[in-house]
Amino acid sequence: MNHIKIMEKLPDRRKACYGLLGAVIILPAVILVLVIYVYPFLQSFISSFQSHGSFSFENYKYVSEVYAYDVFYTIVISAISLLCVMLIGIFIGGYLIISENKVLEFLFKIPLFIPFVVVGHAIRTFLAPKGILNSLLGQIGLVNMESPPDFIYGFTGTVIALTWKQMAFALLLIMGAFESVDKSYLEAARNFGASGFKQIKDILLPLSWGSIGVSAVLIYTSFLQNFSVVMMMGKGDGPQHLMIDIYHRINYLNDYGVANALGVISYILAMGAAIIYLRKVLKNDG
Repeated sequence: MNHIKIMEKLPDRRKACYGLLGAVIILPAVILVLVIYVYPFLQSFISSFQSHGSFSFENYKYVSEVYAYDVFYTIVISAISLLCVMLIGIFIGGYLIISENKVLEFLFKIPLFIPFVVVGHAIRTFLAPKGILNSLLGQIGLVNMESPPDFIYGFTGTVIALTWKQMAFALLLIMGAFESVDKSYLEAARNFGASGFKQIKDILLPLSWGSIGVSAVLIYTSFLQNFSVVMMMGKGDGPQHLMIDIYHRINYLNDYGVANALGVISYILAMGAAIIYLRKVLKNDG
């Protein structure tokens, strides 16, 4: 009888051992996340409410008075860059999935290996007032090189640079989502004469919409936290990206209180996008 009881209890003990083993395995990852992400954020969050050594909303009041337009500018430039990346990425990714052109896929993913600083410099060289593009257009008489168009610095140039740089990252995510779609659906659509556009619009997109949404959130947050491109493409006057404002408050004014308040707002913008998406997914599942 005792032997039978021991055998009956053995599975529970194994479950406990497996649970303990799982906890031990994930513990380093949890500690890493707490040390690298959670603790610094809590420190910044607490510091954002401190002014002259006491608890205060002064930093956020100052941000609302001085940086409100910069917050709006950051949201808009990130949203428009995201729209450009997703629209272009969806159709390029769909084409690459349908055509199975591995060489072209590799070429499109090359920007993944190029640093943001190099991208900013390359875009500036190509689109500067007397850069490569205007020089070529000037040779055929489309641009007056004595007063060439200057759209590279500021909003337009930043959107172009962010879109080009993150296109490869978007393709990586979008094509990963499209790869999960059963290829038999595409074959059936082709047999019925569906064009590539119809295959993307009616099959690939609807069957991978959830993953596309996750991709959009990840890319949007990358735009919110980008520094190198917005630093190189922005103008000294006018609205600035929040990352530039944070850099200026810390390095030139030594004002960590306002800088942390701006950082918390940037974090809220990123988390807000993720929460809105998750609520929509949960609502659809419900």
